[in-house]
Amino acid sequence: MRQLTGLDTQFLAIESDTTVGHVGGLAIFDPATAPGGRFGIAEVRAMLQERLHLLPPLRWTLVPVPFGLDRPYWKDDPHFDLDFHVRELALPAPGDDDQLAEQVARIASRRLDRARPLWELYVIHGLAGGRVAVQTKMHHAMIDGMSGAEIMGILFDLAPEGRDIEPPPADQAPEVAPGTLEMLGRGVAALPLYPVRALRAVPTTLPYLDVAPSIFGLPGAEPISRTASRLRRRLLGSDEHDGEVVERPKMRAPRVPFSGTISPHRRFVFGSMPLADVKRVKNHFGVTVNDVVVTLCAGAVREWLVAHDALPEAPLLAQIPVSVRTDEQIGTYGNRISVMIVPIPTHVAEPQDRLAATHDAMRAAKERHRALPAEALQDVTNFIPPAINARAARVVLQLGANPALRPLFNLIISNVPGPPIPLYLAGAKLEANYPVSVIADGAGLNITVLSYLDSIDVGIICDREQMPDVQRVLDGMQGELDALLALCEAQAHA
Repeated sequence: MRQLTGLDTQFLAIESDTTVGHVGGLAIFDPATAPGGRFGIAEVRAMLQERLHLLPPLRWTLVPVPFGLDRPYWKDDPHFDLDFHVRELALPAPGDDDQLAEQVARIASRRLDRARPLWELYVIHGLAGGRVAVQTKMHHAMIDGMSGAEIMGILFDLAPEGRDIEPPPADQAPEVAPGTLEMLGRGVAALPLYPVRALRAVPTTLPYLDVAPSIFGLPGAEPISRTASRLRRRLLGSDEHDGEVVERPKMRAPRVPFSGTISPHRRFVFGSMPLADVKRVKNHFGVTVNDVVVTLCAGAVREWLVAHDALPEAPLLAQIPVSVRTDEQIGTYGNRISVMIVPIPTHVAEPQDRLAATHDAMRAAKERHRALPAEALQDVTNFIPPAINARAARVVLQLGANPALRPLFNLIISNVPGPPIPLYLAGAKLEANYPVSVIADGAGLNITVLSYLDSIDVGIICDREQMPDVQRVLDGMQGELDALLALCEAQAHA
């Protein structure tokens, strides 16, 4: 068995009647390249069955420790049923993008069954042009962006013909899970270790409480972090160790229409933009692709806020996930992520000025992030008892949605580089791959971008009641890109 980390456990803890903890994607395929032009549930099931032994998380099911005395474990499901996890449906005619987005939103709104391995896959037929979609859901407790990419590398092939897959070892014995009494014993034995872990971790952890992903937002984390940072600098001496502890500047998220308590229901929109256009802007202005993507988000959200007469004077704060997975941790699955809280220039009126402000904000955030030690960037909640950690995670979300308080941040933005080469699933060519991510109380908007071939594929998910016209945000991203391209053109001929 494999024990979840504190951060993995927190993704379980935040789930409620309105909040889900799974992430996924919407992949669009051309079945013409598949053998015989057939690409459906039978072909996808056969491909998964052939590769299951290479994908341990797909068979993992949760084993809780009684009374929440310790973090839960993963074990192989002895009654694993592939047919339960792989499903098939069809859109009614005409099968347009709006119908597909509505179906994706409904599937994404439903929580996964914790009595089974925490993933589902839907093969969706009836799309215009004979295309076929595959929507995936996998719990964030099992994977982060990097480990999701590893799973993608096992499922996808570089050619329609596929590749030879080695069969599973013949001598694999089924895993026998401990009984309730043994799990209770493990929990009781683990309890005395938490104070010991805390004593060891406190000196290196306290200065970074306000940026550690599992602690961020807890009441008192920021002042404790700042006090500990200053004390450590004085003790170590500022001359020799100047810059070792880099404080996050005081930033306060304004309240906007998507800062409240979310409902159980979602809206989802998706679309693509040419990667060459993004790179042209990047090269012309001397910034990064990520700077351009965040600027597109800032400009689009600004336009939406202006249309709703809700634009605050202060910039919005975006949570931007960052992988801290080392080479040694590749293939270990679970979560190895940190977050950057970055002010995005929604308060800046002109596109070029927004891009410059984004570049400066991202550079400063990356410098602070690089200054943090690896142990602070990973999972500091391993020394917090699970019951307390779970309660703290829920309290943080509730505080973020409290109208009497400022939210911790306003939205989530993620930009994930994808493969620049064609990929195939069971012989069908992948045309586009749109991320489907998560939202939470206080941050009811998530914009995730994934590059593939010569495009950036955008998936935007939000609360259904808070942003009924979220299509305006997707259109605004294209409008912001068009405005920046026009500036490139004008300045090139000036």
